[in-house]
Amino acid sequence: MVTIRPHLRPETAPARPGASLAPTEPAAPARSVVLIPALAPARPLVDLVARLAADDIDALVVDDGSGPDYEVVFDRCALEGAEVLHLPENRGKGGALRAGIAHVRATRPGSGVVTADADGQHTLADIRRVRDVLDGIEASADGPAGPASADGAVRRASASRAVPRTDLVLGVRGFDRAEVPLRSRLGNVVSSWVLRFASGARLGDTQTGLRGLPASRLAWAEAIPGDRYEYEYSMLVRAGREGIGLHQVPIETVYLDDNEASHFRPVRDSLRVLGPVVAFMGSGLLTFALDTLLFLAVSALGAPVWLALAAARLLSASGNFALNRRVVFDGGADVPLGRALARYGVLAAVVLGAGVLLVDALVGLGASLLVAKVTTDLALFVLSFVVQRLVVFGRR
Repeated sequence: MVTIRPHLRPETAPARPGASLAPTEPAAPARSVVLIPALAPARPLVDLVARLAADDIDALVVDDGSGPDYEVVFDRCALEGAEVLHLPENRGKGGALRAGIAHVRATRPGSGVVTADADGQHTLADIRRVRDVLDGIEASADGPAGPASADGAVRRASASRAVPRTDLVLGVRGFDRAEVPLRSRLGNVVSSWVLRFASGARLGDTQTGLRGLPASRLAWAEAIPGDRYEYEYSMLVRAGREGIGLHQVPIETVYLDDNEASHFRPVRDSLRVLGPVVAFMGSGLLTFALDTLLFLAVSALGAPVWLALAAARLLSASGNFALNRRVVFDGGADVPLGRALARYGVLAAVVLGAGVLLVDALVGLGASLLVAKVTTDLALFVLSFVVQRLVVFGRR
């Protein structure tokens, strides 16, 4: 059972009996709520909630099954002005975020959500900046210039620039500073590269917990699977694959005590974060292995190179199509079979033709048949996956 401790601000208190009511004006657009998932929090959470209340920003704190030892912390948050949602057991960060998002959808229709961490790594100024961009409020952006935007879905944003109401807003940190822990710096490099490979999105900070989710995307965000830190990464992968805009807002880089307060477990949670991408790459590697074995087997029977390549690619591609459509690509099974099959067939023909030309060229240059085949497939690997993600199984 979920327990809620509401906080009623003075300006929203019911009118006294008999009090006169002034003529009502058109209601202003709903302001976004700051959602803070918290597990075994300390003093920084109370301080953050107090600063948000002083700045007239509504906060929803989700107690992720912290237990009775931390009730006093959440009681202080309620006294400082936050609404506190208690989960009876630990659900992980992803589960806590989904519970908070569901609560906002049910109690504050039309409000967006700004997610922030409970450990003090997000400053009030940065939270306000992301919230203002999300809500489309004109304000001066006093932060440094944002990271250079890349293609398509990823763009820079400032508080004075209009943001489409269906896009996500991300507070991104700079990882080129000395105070950034080495594990965070390396982790961001790897996860950024993997994200770009899996979804085409280029982000300067894939680990950020400061995000703005518009009201129009809350149902979408609530439906994303993942109970722990992989939830936030899956959100980025899905956004990139589905063409959802990702606006980057530069924020301050804050690490307290080398990030010791974080509940992130480097090995286990990194595996969870990379899980969706592992499935994406694993299908291609499995197809590559099957294709190579079939190619060598047919070649051993005396078939010419073109026939061995064609036979191996036809069989392995059939298995790859079924696996990618049903398992690897979210929503791939929702794409009409005829359309997906036709596009996959065109892609397979292009890859096959390019493969034949490259293998023949490498063999002509003196490479062995096996080396030529492996080199060719590695060269075409990235192209094949990107086209499948965007064109063959893409929802657009």
